[in-house]
Amino acid sequence: MASASGEVGSAADGGKQDGGLGLARQRGASGRPLVGRRPETKVVAVTGASSFLGANLIGLLEEDARVARIVAIDVKPPGTAQQKTRYYEVDFTAVSAEARLSEILAAERVGTLVHLAFTSSPTHAVAFAHELESVGTRHVLVAARHAEVRKVVMWSQTLLYGAHPSNPNFITEQHPLRAGSIDGANEPWFSDKIEAEAEVARFADTSPHAIVTVLRTAPILGPTVNNFLTRYLSRRVVPVAMGFDPLVQFLHEVDAIAAFKLAIDRDHPGIYNIVGDGVLPLSTVIKLAGRLAMPIPHPIARRVGAALWLAQIAEAPPSFIRYLRFLCVADGTKARERLGFRPAYTTREAVLDFTNAQRLRDLKLLRG
Repeated sequence: MASASGEVGSAADGGKQDGGLGLARQRGASGRPLVGRRPETKVVAVTGASSFLGANLIGLLEEDARVARIVAIDVKPPGTAQQKTRYYEVDFTAVSAEARLSEILAAERVGTLVHLAFTSSPTHAVAFAHELESVGTRHVLVAARHAEVRKVVMWSQTLLYGAHPSNPNFITEQHPLRAGSIDGANEPWFSDKIEAEAEVARFADTSPHAIVTVLRTAPILGPTVNNFLTRYLSRRVVPVAMGFDPLVQFLHEVDAIAAFKLAIDRDHPGIYNIVGDGVLPLSTVIKLAGRLAMPIPHPIARRVGAALWLAQIAEAPPSFIRYLRFLCVADGTKARERLGFRPAYTTREAVLDFTNAQRLRDLKLLRG
């Protein structure tokens, strides 16, 4: 991360000017020499620590010398926990969650809280998801306020903008989140996440001392992540909406983890779309994945989708059919210019990386 922040370049320039002694002569803001001083360390708490994002982020933080301690909070420990990590079992749906979280954050003197305790795929356990995401986020933020946490970084998704025929080609962060109510019906998976964003906005307004960063990631794709999108593209025959071929964008799993690390390392409050470069027609994505598209007429698609969802065969409820018809592509300019986020993978490369791993799984050469 040093090269991304420009520290390596500064040292190199100083070395040229001082005959190779630039590093020894670097000074901090106070004018005191940096050599011989221990680097500034931080304590980072991660909720949803055993999730894909949480576990991989903890693995990355374990390798960062600037991180003194990692506080992992979840119902089960992350597999990537090592010497720096302290695990606390907390059920966010429990009545005692708020008090327990306050105690943990204060006792560990947490400076940065990364909130990742969200479902990555739609679930039939609607009541549980609501308690986890909407109510659970409220518990987390109240605890953060009590413990005077300096920075809060929260995960959100660009899908919350909703797929609508009136959407602009690239949706900015100022665009309203319209996925909660679709065709007059409430979709809980979206509504809970939108409510969580509303909670963090209220927290930011009432906690001027805190740095609050929200990362809205595009649908995450890659060789190891497992979510509704990867399961959809893993089907031999992939259902699509007849007569529609919307442009789509993805975020490689490596870039998703890197974005959260960047938000931890740098103080940039605000909401940011985190997306991969480029877009592709859905038909091209399916071809690259080596799958066969099966067009379904729209009048029957919703009824069939509802039946398959109730039978727990479909990857998502019928409200997701809109994403097979209309555009929902986010603009990543703000994250690039202010946060300094540069994706290593394009949308196309994310699809190809997923496809290569999926082919190995199809041949039983790779598990998962």
